[in-house]
Amino acid sequence: MVVNRNIFLIGFMGCGKSTIARLLSEQTGAKLIEMDETIEAEAGMSINQMFEQYGEKHFRDLESQLVSRIAEEGGAVVSCGGGAILRAENVAEMRKNGIVVYLSETPETIYQRVRYSTNRPLLNGNMNVEYITSLMEQRLPRYMAAADVTVVVDDKEKMEIVKEVCTQFVDKR
Repeated sequence: MVVNRNIFLIGFMGCGKSTIARLLSEQTGAKLIEMDETIEAEAGMSINQMFEQYGEKHFRDLESQLVSRIAEEGGAVVSCGGGAILRAENVAEMRKNGIVVYLSETPETIYQRVRYSTNRPLLNGNMNVEYITSLMEQRLPRYMAAADVTVVVDDKEKMEIVKEVCTQFVDKR
């Protein structure tokens, strides 16, 4: 499969965006862009440090700048940060030159995946299913509005998800 448009993977933290993006990149030969890692590398600090030192708005500004740069290019598989869809301009940029795929998963599964993580500033001090559910419910309308395609990832093998995303990408081109 030739990827001539970007594939933006969106979804809540811990839903598997990074893993699926890496596998999609391997399958298609498309460039892989891991937004959070790119922002950390360019800023020379971790996201936790950015939140502590400059606040969430600063991080979201850097995220928006990166989305704009990516949208100008084509043919990349992009693992977006969980909150990249919080700004309408980011969604508009993603849709301008790509397909937006929402990876949907239950709060319980998310909790199981991230419960020992310390690099998720919005969950630090709130690492429980109730808080995750609340935050997911707040973001769900934005994920749904941004998505061209929704792929439910609960209880699916990784390659099954990759195949489904590839099929949707071909159908939505």
